[in-house]
Parts: sequence; C-alpha cells; structure tokens
Amino acid sequence: MKFLKYLPLLFFGLLHAQEEVVHSVYFDFDKFALNDKQVNEAVDFIKKTDSTRIESIQIYGYTDDVGKDAYNYKLSTKRAAAIQNKFIENGIKSKIIVTIEGKGRILIDDDIVENLPEKRSKNRRVDVVLNLRPLPKIEIPGFFNTIQKHHIVGDHIYLDNVLFERGSSKLTFKTKTELDKIARLLLKYKNLEFEVQGHVCCTPPYQKEAIDMDTKKRQLSINRAQSVYKYLIFKKIAKERMTFKGYGNTVPLGKGSEYDRRVELVISKI
Repeated sequence: MKFLKYLPLLFFGLLHAQEEVVHSVYFDFDKFALNDKQVNEAVDFIKKTDSTRIESIQIYGYTDDVGKDAYNYKLSTKRAAAIQNKFIENGIKSKIIVTIEGKGRILIDDDIVENLPEKRSKNRRVDVVLNLRPLPKIEIPGFFNTIQKHHIVGDHIYLDNVLFERGSSKLTFKTKTELDKIARLLLKYKNLEFEVQGHVCCTPPYQKEAIDMDTKKRQLSINRAQSVYKYLIFKKIAKERMTFKGYGNTVPLGKGSEYDRRVELVISKI
C-alpha cells in the first residue's frame, strides 16, 4: 500500500520552506520482511523523484502498541534496516541515507475503540522521508527601455527613440543619440550578447516584409536591424556580441504604427 504526503518544514530564521515527501511501507503483525511489491513501490518512489532535488533520505521504523517497549524498538529498527538494505541493493547510494532509526511503538489514545485493528495496522510501518532541495527560481524574461546591469536571456530592450520614418532604414539624429547612450552601457556591461531585431508596420496581412525606399528591395526590417548593428560596431561594440535579424510585421506592439517602425535588442547570452 502506498501513502504519500507533502510536509513543509519551516526553518527558524529562513523565509523559505524545505519540502518533505513521505512514502510509507506497511508490515504484517510482528514482521519485518518485505515482499517484492513493497520493495518495488519504495524503490520507484525514490527513483521517480527528481534526483537533483534529493538532499537526503531518512528511514523511520514503527510498531503498533502491542508488546513490550524493548521488543518493539528492536522490531522497528529491523523494519527500517530492511528498507535500507533493499534501497542499497537497488542502486540507491547509501551516503544520502542519513538516518535509519527504529522509533518503537506508537501509542493509541485510550478513548479510541472504533477501527482499532485498522489504526494499529497503520502504525506497523516504515516512513521513508525524502528531504528535497527547494525548486530553482524560475526567471521570466522582462521588458526594458534601456540596458540594465543584470539581464537574463530573453530580455527585450525596447528603444523608445530608435524609430524610423516610413519606408526608411536610415538612422536619424535622434536615433543616433539614443544609440550612443546604449553603446556606452554595452561597453560597460561587456558580458551581454544580443540580437538586433528590426520591425516594420503598415503592410498587408499577406505581405510580412516591407520595401526599403532606398534599396527598392523588400527587406526593410532586415535593413533597419543592420543599420543599428553597423552603428553599434562604429561605436566600438564587438560584432561578436551581436547578430541582427528582420521580423517584418510579425511582432506589432499594438501602440500605433509609428512604434512598429522600430528596432529592439533581445539578450541572447549573458
């Protein structure tokens, strides 16, 4: 029979909880031998748990309240040891098993009469306790309007003033001023690598890319990204840190057509 429960442990002075997962193995009266089903379920419980999160295993044996204390301590210890031995036989490393302990009998309140045999059967058990490391913190990429000291892969940097005239990939004075600020930050935070992404507006749904009026070629978003890429190289940003790509009209901001005639940076490596 398999019994799982999740118990948070709150450590004094810490703001996060460590997770415990418990699997219980139940024994017949006065027995400590294990059958194949019990062994397989207990081993599967360990092996199906994310091994990178298992910090330690504790094994606690118990008995019912029938019999003398000394005998029950010895029986509960044998039950715990039987589980330990089967774990090691099945490839579970002994060094992560930090506790093997017989706890003896579990007393039942005198006023409990109903279902007494069942309650006693639940006390003839071993609890296998997995102490799990906290789940790693999941960081979700964010959206910024300038370069930050700390970024994660996938962060978007929307450059508010790096906008283009309709049909043009030429950098304006205002755009260059904005890129000068960005270049200074990129020179400061040399670990950041990124993709320069170009965008366009105002093309029909069936035509994702727009025509660059200067080149007469339908690659306006690519040309916009390349213009920024080349300007950053001119400002001493190593080209090995950058790539560029045009996305046409596939990523509209929904703020108005002028905001879709843009270039943005997306962090690709830190």
